[in-house]
Amino acid sequence: MSSMTESDGAKKSRMPADERRALVLDAASTVFGNAGYAGATTDMVARAAGVSQPYVVRMFGTKEQLFLEVLHRALDRIMTAFRAAIAGDPAVPVGRRLGNAYFTLTADRSILLNLMHAFVLGADPVIGEQARCGFMDVYRLLREEAGMSAYEASEFLAGGMLANVVLGVRLFDDYATDPAVRELLGAIFPEKLDLIRQGHPPLPPGTPPRSA
Repeated sequence: MSSMTESDGAKKSRMPADERRALVLDAASTVFGNAGYAGATTDMVARAAGVSQPYVVRMFGTKEQLFLEVLHRALDRIMTAFRAAIAGDPAVPVGRRLGNAYFTLTADRSILLNLMHAFVLGADPVIGEQARCGFMDVYRLLREEAGMSAYEASEFLAGGMLANVVLGVRLFDDYATDPAVRELLGAIFPEKLDLIRQGHPPLPPGTPPRSA
């Protein structure tokens, strides 16, 4: 039985194509972020978007292509935010501007989670290649547009990867109970700790684990 009712289908058919595409990509970003590439299915994405699984397949083809669209959209958002930061207040060091721009983006957990999922798929002949290209696009932006040295760019990327890890493992969930966690997070996020905490609230007590 299709998960999209006739009224749903009529509503979707009246939406512009770019809005329909964005609707499914939003759902896919959340599903891939939570379940990973291997654990996610196009049916899970369809249910999250409120459409049918054949609808998703007609729009994007394979699960691999859908994940690549999610990855490219995340990278595009990062590049856009970084370019806006580079064009920002020159009185603020460019590394700080870029870091603040990235931490603002991480309020959408799907961005950092899908980047991490893509990076661990380095051996995949298609996704791995695209992940490497995206990573190097960011590096080239830091070198050529932000004017960083190779060392400065590598330090910036290292800090970003550390931030991804602590946010990905939900270290903020232990902020109130573990002094070492508070110390580490304060060192990683010296300027926007409170803002990032707001964007990454702990899971409510008793939250059941997600099922695949």
